[in-house]
Amino acid sequence: MTAPVRLAVLLSGEGTSLENLFERIDAGTLAARVEIVVASKKSAGGLERARRRGVPAVAVARRDHPDPREFNDAVHAELERFEIDLVACLGFLSPFETRGKFDGRAINVHPALIPAFSGKGFYGRHVYDAVLESGVKLTGATVHFVDAQYDCGPIIAQEAVEVLDTDTAASLAERVQAVERRLVPKVIDWFGRGQLAIEGRRVRILDPGGG
Repeated sequence: MTAPVRLAVLLSGEGTSLENLFERIDAGTLAARVEIVVASKKSAGGLERARRRGVPAVAVARRDHPDPREFNDAVHAELERFEIDLVACLGFLSPFETRGKFDGRAINVHPALIPAFSGKGFYGRHVYDAVLESGVKLTGATVHFVDAQYDCGPIIAQEAVEVLDTDTAASLAERVQAVERRLVPKVIDWFGRGQLAIEGRRVRILDPGGG
């Protein structure tokens, strides 16, 4: 039996992706345990979602740490209080530095098919607006490993979503986020089973036996 993946979840908003993980863990379909939730905003709803389940939750406010290095010092100080296997950035709007310790052990979810509509400034509603304005017919969701640049680490999983003529940012977001809720637990499961192999810029999904 696969040991539960010990997760740290980093977020900035309401924590709907966090709630999705809690529900799958409760249902027994994801072998994981959320050890700590760190938010970059004191008002983040995801903090209360964690606290309701007895999970340690702390805000490291980005506005209190304008220097990215100092901000990451504070985030890492919180993570060091726990044994963490994988850091999951789920709607985390600040840069997370892996600092060697979390190289290959930190993932991010992005609401587009990287490298399209990605990088600094492309987050949340900004992504969906840009997709609709561009006229593309396909977008989607991406889960990738975190590296030193925004939305630039090796891609683990992607799934396309059709852009409809009738779409608004809200309707498109609903379908993309449904894909994210499928992809993130799948990637966590692969990680826990030792099925992810980083080979340069590519990530190979190994067979369950490791080959």
